[in-house]
Amino acid sequence: ARFETCWPALMKDSHGVIIVFNPELPSHLKEIEMWYSCFVQQQPLLDSQCLLVAHHKPGSAGDTEDLSLAYPLNKLKLIHSNLEEDPEDVRMEFIKYFKSIISIINESREREEMSIIS
Repeated sequence: ARFETCWPALMKDSHGVIIVFNPELPSHLKEIEMWYSCFVQQQPLLDSQCLLVAHHKPGSAGDTEDLSLAYPLNKLKLIHSNLEEDPEDVRMEFIKYFKSIISIINESREREEMSIIS
């Protein structure tokens, strides 16, 4: 939270938010609610513009795969990343996410152009 003064600059014109957290730290689970509130809800961005990444460190317990997050975080796309075991899965999920962001940007640009024309 030291950098809160920089947040408006970080948020300006952003099209997506990726929140990476350690699912084994209870403090992180509280913090992601704050990040979601500040960076997604207050902007406002659509939930589909936010991606949660539960990152598992090498050799971690890994029994957090069935992570159940409380509302409103449970509406968001959640992926588990474990770069030792399945880096390819994570890469594919990121590509899917970026494609969805690009289509949201294109749709809003088309809407703007149509509103200018009409």
